Amino acid sequence: MIELDDIPELADPLVIAAFEGWNDAGEAASALIDHLADIWEAEPIAALDPENYYDFQVNRPRAIIDEGRRRIHWRTTRILLAQRTTLGRDVILIQGVEPSFRWRAFVIELMDFAHAVGVNTVITLGALMADVAHTRPIPVTATTEDEHTLHRYDLEQSRYEGPTGIIGVLADAATQGGLESISCWAAVPHYAGHTPSPKATLALIARLEELLDAPIDHGSLDEDARAWERGVNEFADGDEEVAEYVEALEEAQDTADLPEASGEAIAREFERFLRRRTDGDGEKDLGP
Repeated sequence: MIELDDIPELADPLVIAAFEGWNDAGEAASALIDHLADIWEAEPIAALDPENYYDFQVNRPRAIIDEGRRRIHWRTTRILLAQRTTLGRDVILIQGVEPSFRWRAFVIELMDFAHAVGVNTVITLGALMADVAHTRPIPVTATTEDEHTLHRYDLEQSRYEGPTGIIGVLADAATQGGLESISCWAAVPHYAGHTPSPKATLALIARLEELLDAPIDHGSLDEDARAWERGVNEFADGDEEVAEYVEALEEAQDTADLPEASGEAIAREFERFLRRRTDGDGEKDLGP
Protein backbone atom coordinates (compact mmCIF):
# COMPACT_ATOMS: atom_id res chain seq x y z
CA MET A 1 0.00 0.00 0.00
CA ILE A 2 1.06 3.60 -0.61
CA GLU A 3 2.47 5.26 2.51
CA LEU A 4 0.92 8.63 3.40
CA ASP A 5 3.05 9.62 6.39
CA ASP A 6 5.32 12.09 4.58
CA ILE A 7 2.67 13.71 2.37
CA PRO A 8 1.77 17.28 3.44
CA GLU A 9 -1.75 18.65 3.55
CA LEU A 10 -2.67 19.53 -0.02
CA ALA A 11 -4.53 22.51 -1.49
CA ASP A 12 -7.50 21.38 -3.61
CA PRO A 13 -5.43 18.60 -5.22
CA LEU A 14 -6.04 17.46 -8.79
CA VAL A 15 -4.80 14.21 -10.38
CA ILE A 16 -3.43 14.14 -13.93
CA ALA A 17 -2.47 10.65 -15.09
CA ALA A 18 -1.00 8.99 -18.19
CA PHE A 19 0.59 5.63 -18.94
CA GLU A 20 3.03 4.39 -21.54
CA GLY A 21 1.88 1.63 -23.85
CA TRP A 22 -1.46 0.96 -25.53
CA ASN A 23 -2.92 4.32 -24.42
CA ASP A 24 0.00 6.43 -25.63
CA ALA A 25 0.34 6.81 -29.42
CA GLY A 26 3.27 9.02 -30.31
CA GLU A 27 4.18 9.07 -26.60
CA ALA A 28 1.96 12.16 -26.52
CA ALA A 29 0.32 11.60 -23.14
CA SER A 30 3.33 10.31 -21.19
CA ALA A 31 5.44 13.15 -22.61
CA LEU A 32 2.94 15.64 -21.22
CA ILE A 33 3.31 14.21 -17.71
CA ASP A 34 7.09 14.49 -18.07
CA HIS A 35 6.68 18.08 -19.23
CA LEU A 36 4.40 19.04 -16.34
CA ALA A 37 6.71 17.38 -13.83
CA ASP A 38 9.60 19.41 -15.24
CA ILE A 39 7.99 22.86 -15.41
CA TRP A 40 6.29 22.48 -12.02
CA GLU A 41 9.32 20.89 -10.34
CA ALA A 42 7.25 17.95 -9.15
CA GLU A 43 8.76 15.69 -6.51
CA PRO A 44 8.17 11.92 -6.30
CA ILE A 45 6.17 11.03 -3.20
CA ALA A 46 5.22 7.39 -3.79
CA ALA A 47 5.57 4.41 -6.11
CA LEU A 48 3.54 1.25 -6.52
CA ASP A 49 5.28 -2.05 -5.87
CA PRO A 50 6.10 -3.32 -9.39
CA GLU A 51 6.09 -6.93 -8.16
CA ASN A 52 2.30 -6.73 -7.84
CA TYR A 53 1.44 -5.46 -11.32
CA TYR A 54 4.18 -5.99 -13.91
CA ASP A 55 5.49 -8.85 -16.01
CA PHE A 56 9.23 -8.26 -15.97
CA GLN A 57 9.71 -10.20 -19.20
CA VAL A 58 7.53 -7.56 -20.87
CA ASN A 59 8.78 -4.54 -18.91
CA ARG A 60 12.30 -5.56 -18.03
CA PRO A 61 14.26 -3.81 -15.28
CA ARG A 62 17.23 -1.76 -16.46
CA ALA A 63 20.80 -1.68 -15.25
CA ILE A 64 21.87 1.94 -14.69
CA ILE A 65 24.90 3.78 -13.30
CA ASP A 66 23.87 6.03 -10.41
CA GLU A 67 26.52 8.20 -8.74
CA GLY A 68 29.25 5.88 -9.99
CA ARG A 69 27.52 2.70 -8.86
CA ARG A 70 25.66 0.19 -10.94
CA ARG A 71 22.13 -0.63 -9.77
CA ILE A 72 18.87 -2.07 -11.08
CA HIS A 73 16.01 0.30 -11.90
CA TRP A 74 12.56 -1.31 -11.72
CA ARG A 75 9.93 0.27 -13.97
CA THR A 76 6.66 0.95 -12.19
CA THR A 77 4.01 3.61 -11.62
CA ARG A 78 5.17 6.70 -9.76
CA ILE A 79 3.21 9.44 -8.03
CA LEU A 80 4.65 12.96 -8.06
CA LEU A 81 3.50 16.10 -6.27
CA ALA A 82 3.64 19.58 -7.83
CA GLN A 83 2.95 22.43 -5.42
CA ARG A 84 4.32 25.33 -7.49
CA THR A 85 1.88 25.34 -10.39
CA THR A 86 0.17 28.00 -12.44
CA LEU A 87 -3.22 26.50 -11.54
CA GLY A 88 -3.43 27.88 -8.01
CA ARG A 89 -3.79 24.35 -6.64
CA ASP A 90 -1.64 21.30 -5.98
CA VAL A 91 -1.33 18.71 -8.71
CA ILE A 92 -0.64 15.00 -8.31
CA LEU A 93 0.95 13.50 -11.42
CA ILE A 94 0.67 9.76 -12.01
CA GLN A 95 3.03 8.28 -14.57
CA GLY A 96 4.10 4.77 -15.43
CA VAL A 97 3.69 1.79 -17.68
CA GLU A 98 0.32 0.16 -18.27
CA PRO A 99 0.27 -2.76 -15.81
CA SER A 100 0.45 -6.35 -17.00
CA PHE A 101 -2.10 -7.79 -14.58
CA ARG A 102 -4.28 -7.16 -11.47
CA TRP A 103 -5.78 -4.03 -12.98
CA ARG A 104 -8.62 -3.80 -10.48
CA ALA A 105 -6.24 -3.93 -7.53
CA PHE A 106 -4.03 -1.38 -9.32
CA VAL A 107 -6.77 1.23 -9.71
CA ILE A 108 -8.15 0.56 -6.23
CA GLU A 109 -4.72 1.38 -4.79
CA LEU A 110 -4.56 4.62 -6.77
CA MET A 111 -8.14 5.59 -5.89
CA ASP A 112 -7.59 4.86 -2.18
CA PHE A 113 -4.61 7.22 -2.33
CA ALA A 114 -6.62 9.90 -4.17
CA HIS A 115 -9.42 9.79 -1.59
CA ALA A 116 -6.95 9.82 1.31
CA VAL A 117 -5.27 13.06 0.17
CA GLY A 118 -8.49 14.88 -0.71
CA VAL A 119 -8.57 14.67 -4.52
CA ASN A 120 -11.90 15.53 -6.14
CA THR A 121 -10.91 15.64 -9.84
CA VAL A 122 -9.05 13.08 -11.97
CA ILE A 123 -7.94 13.90 -15.51
CA THR A 124 -6.66 10.97 -17.55
CA LEU A 125 -4.65 11.53 -20.74
CA GLY A 126 -4.35 9.26 -23.73
CA ALA A 127 -3.46 9.27 -27.41
CA LEU A 128 -4.60 7.00 -30.23
CA MET A 129 -3.67 6.56 -33.86
CA ALA A 130 -6.31 7.89 -36.23
CA ASP A 131 -6.99 8.91 -39.83
CA VAL A 132 -6.01 12.56 -39.40
CA ALA A 133 -3.56 14.76 -41.27
CA HIS A 134 -0.37 15.94 -39.58
CA THR A 135 -0.74 19.34 -41.26
CA ARG A 136 -4.02 20.08 -39.46
CA PRO A 137 -4.63 20.80 -35.76
CA ILE A 138 -4.47 17.62 -33.71
CA PRO A 139 -8.02 16.75 -32.59
CA VAL A 140 -8.43 16.27 -28.84
CA THR A 141 -11.62 14.73 -27.47
CA ALA A 142 -12.54 15.37 -23.83
CA THR A 143 -15.22 13.15 -22.34
CA THR A 144 -16.89 12.31 -19.04
CA GLU A 145 -19.61 9.98 -17.84
CA ASP A 146 -20.93 12.34 -15.18
CA GLU A 147 -23.82 14.62 -16.17
CA HIS A 148 -22.75 17.51 -13.93
CA THR A 149 -19.14 17.39 -15.14
CA LEU A 150 -20.32 17.16 -18.75
CA HIS A 151 -22.23 20.46 -18.50
CA ARG A 152 -19.72 22.20 -16.24
CA TYR A 153 -16.85 21.79 -18.73
CA ASP A 154 -18.89 21.56 -21.93
CA LEU A 155 -17.63 18.03 -22.63
CA GLU A 156 -18.88 15.06 -24.62
CA GLN A 157 -20.11 11.70 -23.42
CA SER A 158 -18.03 8.89 -24.86
CA ARG A 159 -19.83 6.57 -27.28
CA TYR A 160 -16.89 4.19 -27.61
CA GLU A 161 -17.47 0.47 -27.15
CA GLY A 162 -14.67 -2.06 -27.38
CA PRO A 163 -11.34 -2.99 -25.78
CA THR A 164 -10.01 -0.41 -23.33
CA GLY A 165 -6.72 0.29 -21.62
CA ILE A 166 -5.76 1.22 -18.09
CA ILE A 167 -6.79 4.83 -18.80
CA GLY A 168 -10.37 3.71 -19.39
CA VAL A 169 -10.35 1.55 -16.27
CA LEU A 170 -8.90 4.34 -14.09
CA ALA A 171 -11.37 6.92 -15.43
CA ASP A 172 -14.27 4.58 -14.70
CA ALA A 173 -12.96 3.85 -11.19
CA ALA A 174 -12.78 7.59 -10.50
CA THR A 175 -16.38 8.05 -11.65
CA GLN A 176 -17.58 5.08 -9.61
CA GLY A 177 -15.69 6.51 -6.61
CA GLY A 178 -17.61 9.79 -6.79
CA LEU A 179 -14.77 11.87 -8.21
CA GLU A 180 -14.98 14.27 -11.12
CA SER A 181 -13.46 12.24 -13.97
CA ILE A 182 -12.38 13.67 -17.35
CA SER A 183 -10.55 11.84 -20.15
CA CYS A 184 -8.64 13.70 -22.86
CA TRP A 185 -7.54 11.82 -25.98
CA ALA A 186 -5.36 13.18 -28.78
CA ALA A 187 -5.70 11.74 -32.29
CA VAL A 188 -2.22 11.13 -33.74
CA PRO A 189 -1.76 10.55 -37.50
CA HIS A 190 -1.31 6.80 -37.77
CA TYR A 191 1.40 7.12 -40.43
CA ALA A 192 3.46 9.19 -37.96
CA GLY A 193 2.40 7.63 -34.66
CA HIS A 194 5.37 5.38 -33.98
CA THR A 195 7.73 8.20 -33.02
CA PRO A 196 7.27 10.93 -30.38
CA SER A 197 4.67 13.51 -31.44
CA PRO A 198 5.20 16.85 -29.67
CA LYS A 199 2.37 18.37 -31.73
CA ALA A 200 -0.06 15.97 -30.06
CA THR A 201 1.43 16.73 -26.64
CA LEU A 202 0.95 20.43 -27.34
CA ALA A 203 -2.68 19.81 -28.31
CA LEU A 204 -3.27 18.01 -24.99
CA ILE A 205 -1.73 20.96 -23.11
CA ALA A 206 -4.06 23.37 -24.91
CA ARG A 207 -7.06 21.26 -23.88
CA LEU A 208 -5.85 21.18 -20.27
CA GLU A 209 -5.53 24.97 -20.30
CA GLU A 210 -9.15 25.23 -21.44
CA LEU A 211 -10.41 22.77 -18.84
CA LEU A 212 -8.47 24.29 -15.95
CA ASP A 213 -8.83 27.91 -17.12
CA ALA A 214 -5.15 28.63 -16.49
CA PRO A 215 -1.98 28.99 -18.58
CA ILE A 216 0.62 26.22 -18.68
CA ASP A 217 4.20 26.89 -19.74
CA HIS A 218 4.78 25.26 -23.14
CA GLY A 219 8.55 25.27 -22.82
CA SER A 220 10.06 24.18 -26.14
CA LEU A 221 6.94 22.29 -27.26
CA ASP A 222 5.82 24.94 -29.79
CA GLU A 223 9.13 24.75 -31.66
CA ASP A 224 9.32 20.97 -31.22
CA ALA A 225 5.85 20.65 -32.77
CA ARG A 226 6.85 22.78 -35.77
CA ALA A 227 10.01 20.72 -36.23
CA TRP A 228 7.99 17.49 -36.05
CA GLU A 229 5.59 18.74 -38.70
CA ARG A 230 8.48 19.75 -40.96
CA GLY A 231 9.98 16.29 -40.57
CA VAL A 232 6.71 14.54 -41.45
CA ASN A 233 6.32 16.90 -44.42
CA GLU A 234 9.69 15.76 -45.74
CA PHE A 235 8.68 12.13 -45.28
CA ALA A 236 5.36 12.65 -47.07
CA ASP A 237 6.89 14.70 -49.89
CA GLY A 238 9.33 11.88 -50.58
CA ASP A 239 6.59 9.29 -51.15
CA GLU A 240 3.93 10.01 -53.77
CA GLU A 241 1.41 7.56 -52.28
CA VAL A 242 1.79 9.03 -48.79
CA ALA A 243 1.50 12.56 -50.18
CA GLU A 244 -1.76 11.67 -51.97
CA TYR A 245 -3.08 10.02 -48.82
CA VAL A 246 -2.27 13.07 -46.70
CA GLU A 247 -4.02 15.31 -49.24
CA ALA A 248 -7.12 13.11 -49.03
CA LEU A 249 -7.05 13.29 -45.22
CA GLU A 250 -6.73 17.08 -45.36
CA GLU A 251 -9.75 17.34 -47.64
CA ALA A 252 -11.79 15.01 -45.41
CA GLN A 253 -10.87 16.92 -42.24
CA ASP A 254 -11.52 20.31 -43.78
CA THR A 255 -14.96 19.15 -44.92
CA ALA A 256 -15.79 17.62 -41.55
CA ASP A 257 -14.80 20.84 -39.77
CA LEU A 258 -17.31 22.93 -41.70
CA PRO A 259 -20.28 24.03 -39.57
CA GLU A 260 -22.70 22.59 -42.12
CA ALA A 261 -20.93 19.23 -42.17
CA SER A 262 -23.43 17.43 -39.94
CA GLY A 263 -26.77 18.00 -38.29
CA GLU A 264 -25.37 16.53 -35.08
CA ALA A 265 -22.65 19.21 -34.99
CA ILE A 266 -25.24 21.95 -35.47
CA ALA A 267 -27.43 20.53 -32.69
CA ARG A 268 -24.44 20.27 -30.35
CA GLU A 269 -23.43 23.89 -30.99
CA PHE A 270 -27.02 25.06 -30.43
CA GLU A 271 -27.18 23.19 -27.12
CA ARG A 272 -23.93 24.85 -26.03
CA PHE A 273 -25.34 28.26 -26.98
CA LEU A 274 -28.46 27.65 -24.90
CA ARG A 275 -26.40 26.47 -21.90
CA ARG A 276 -24.19 29.55 -22.08
CA ARG A 277 -27.28 31.81 -22.06
CA THR A 278 -28.82 29.94 -19.15
CA ASP A 279 -25.59 29.68 -17.10
CA GLY A 280 -24.77 33.35 -17.64
CA ASP A 281 -28.13 34.97 -16.99
CA GLY A 282 -30.32 32.40 -15.28
CA GLU A 283 -33.40 30.82 -16.83
CA LYS A 284 -34.70 32.72 -19.83
CA ASP A 285 -37.75 32.53 -22.01
CA LEU A 286 -36.10 31.42 -25.25
CA GLY A 287 -39.32 31.71 -27.21
CA PRO A 288 -40.49 29.47 -30.01
